[in-house]
Amino acid sequence: MKNANETKFVAAIDTSTDMLACTVARIDGADGSIDVLASGDHLCRRHANVELIDTLDAMLARAGVAREQLDAYVVGRGPGSFTGVRIGISTAKGLAYGANAPLYGTSTLDASAWTAWLAGVRGLLGVAADAMRGEVYPALYRLDDAGVCRLFDRERVVKAAVAVEEWAGRADAAELQLTGDGLVRYGDRFEEAGLTSCIDRSLWWPSGEGLLRAWRVGAENADDVAGYGDPALVLPIYTRLSDAEENERKRLGLAQSEQSQTTGVADELAGRHLQFRPMGPADAEAAADLERSCFADAAHAPWSAAQFLEELSPSAAVPRSWWVAHDDGELVGYAGGMVVEHEVEILDVAVVSERRREGIARKLLAHVSYDAQMLGCTTASLEVEAGNSPAIALYEALGFARVGVRPGYYGHGVDAAIMKAELPLVLPVDAASPEPTAAVVRAWPLAEPERTDEETAELARRRLVLAIESSCDETAAAIIDVEGNMLANQVSTQIDFHARFGGVVPEIASRKHVEAIVGVIDAALEEAGHALGLSGGTVAPAELAAIGVTQGPGLVGALVVGVAFAKGMAYAANVPLIAVNHLEGHLFANLLAQPDLKPPFIFTLVSGGHTMLVHVRDWGDYRVLGETLDDAVGEAFDKVAKALGLGYPGGPIISRLAETGDPKAIEFPRALNRKGDYRFSLSGLKTAVVNYIEQETAAGRTIHVPDLAASFEAAVFDVQYKKAWAALRETGAREYCIGGGVAANPHLRKMMMKKLGRQGVRVTLPPQGACTDNAAMIAEVARRKFERGEFSPLNIDADPNMTL
Repeated sequence: MKNANETKFVAAIDTSTDMLACTVARIDGADGSIDVLASGDHLCRRHANVELIDTLDAMLARAGVAREQLDAYVVGRGPGSFTGVRIGISTAKGLAYGANAPLYGTSTLDASAWTAWLAGVRGLLGVAADAMRGEVYPALYRLDDAGVCRLFDRERVVKAAVAVEEWAGRADAAELQLTGDGLVRYGDRFEEAGLTSCIDRSLWWPSGEGLLRAWRVGAENADDVAGYGDPALVLPIYTRLSDAEENERKRLGLAQSEQSQTTGVADELAGRHLQFRPMGPADAEAAADLERSCFADAAHAPWSAAQFLEELSPSAAVPRSWWVAHDDGELVGYAGGMVVEHEVEILDVAVVSERRREGIARKLLAHVSYDAQMLGCTTASLEVEAGNSPAIALYEALGFARVGVRPGYYGHGVDAAIMKAELPLVLPVDAASPEPTAAVVRAWPLAEPERTDEETAELARRRLVLAIESSCDETAAAIIDVEGNMLANQVSTQIDFHARFGGVVPEIASRKHVEAIVGVIDAALEEAGHALGLSGGTVAPAELAAIGVTQGPGLVGALVVGVAFAKGMAYAANVPLIAVNHLEGHLFANLLAQPDLKPPFIFTLVSGGHTMLVHVRDWGDYRVLGETLDDAVGEAFDKVAKALGLGYPGGPIISRLAETGDPKAIEFPRALNRKGDYRFSLSGLKTAVVNYIEQETAAGRTIHVPDLAASFEAAVFDVQYKKAWAALRETGAREYCIGGGVAANPHLRKMMMKKLGRQGVRVTLPPQGACTDNAAMIAEVARRKFERGEFSPLNIDADPNMTL
């Protein structure tokens, strides 16, 4: 960015409400004054992802500013519509990343207050922003000639009736003026309570200039903050955990956890790797036992089971977050804390002695601190025995520093060291890191890469295509050159976050994509730079030839993050955009193993969300012979695993159990197994398995889990083989391939190779790592579309229902 005293061009955008705010302005470096050059604010319900880039482009043209001249971007962080906030932030992240320019976030509520101030409103102002579901984001401000002053500490969400009651009960209620898009839906409730003074309706939404004003006030105290301006660190303002997380905590607080219920399942649960989940009441006794063993020699008394239960009580005065680590059903560690204002107080951490130095305590504290950040915490604190050197060393490595001592806190002569840390904690940067900003703090913008003439020529010759995949629960990026050489392949998984729910929670998936996408693309560009041997380091966005992205199908909230980011990055870097069909990506994953694969052939897609049989007549010419009528194969595996209490994802666990089972032990149904019928149905099979579990349990018989797993697999895969072979005979094709997460199943792969190979059919299987969602397969499709010049406009939107 330019010197602080130079004039800067800044673009501000916000899509957290029905108003698409977009303003281009000039900021005077001497006095910080804002000169609006063009503003395209307009109501845009549910079309923000389509209109945002085009609106920005039009405003730049009207302002006479080239995209390359923009020195910074400002984005509204909400609170507001979940999807709307993520569209704005993801687009802004892409814009700033592609331009290597700073990105600054600001509160949309503050922007609304400044919008009123700009219109001449003064005095007490209440912003009631719409939070849907009968709720609002309430915020009070005092406006005078000098500007806008917040009268609240942090953003929150409440029922509209609660906001009405609070504001109507104020001694100065008669002075209160109202604004905010929540008045559209709930204005009559405020009016009935005597709160009748509303500012002009046209001012109820945040404006682009309001965003800039709000940002400038915040920037005065943030310019010297490490990492300020890095797009990786700009995240939505969260006022609560997701609905799924809230419901999970209620369930864990009121009933025995599902993992601990008696299901009649035998002990053959081999292969259950280390997992992390929220603590439940059923864990209290085991936690107390672990506490006693870990702190047997400590000066303070260990926690009892009753104390752990009190922590999990739904009537706790302040929010708590407790997590456990377990392996093969044994609790091996736990950590917990409580939220007080903007700080999470770590209450207890323990790991069994034989499992220490495996990073378990770090991961537990990462989950606790992540929950705290979602609830608005910015710092963490704890107390530890001053003589406990190993524990203090761990905490210091996480970023904690000693700030004081409590003499005799743990008994006579045993002091407590008081330690504090800024959130996020200092954690290893890896795909499983749960913290939203657990990344190395760096100076941003990055230094421009220095290239030799030979490197510049090589980059031009290789024509690199970046591919982004975010259709479900994995954030992935890959880079391929025009000749098909894969130079980078990065994946960030969310399994830890979805495992406790037994399946993917769409809202959590979307949130995690926003948090992870910059780091994943960072890693891909760096990996490609190393692969090319660039002396100047990582590949820069402007050195790409094109950017591909999964447009659909998938979870809409997850897709919009990738699509919005890719559009912003492509626009700012001035490179073409390529939209890719996720299903076609699974098909093209086979080319990663068999580059000479050519149509015609039969393709089976077996994933968590799709099951279909396809006649590939040519690349881009597909005839879908049959699809699932209900559950997809991967979905059926997850549901059966959940019924058995085996955890998520179910496919790998059932596959491991099936290795020692008898596939003929239990006769499960094969649905739609008629000649010429290429449709699939798995709900009946899933129901049959659940009924079998219930019947055997009721009869007091122990279930042999490996036999059940093997018999279930056999029922699923037998139908897959028969329909594939029938399609091969009908079409005359002599080649067959498979794709999707379930294509990684070793039993399915072996069966198809063996049975179809006997029939003289060449079977192509994608690499194991390219079966689940990944960006390498998206990159292969994008590369071929790039060669054909099939580019997409920057007004495309996510298409969750896209088909082949």
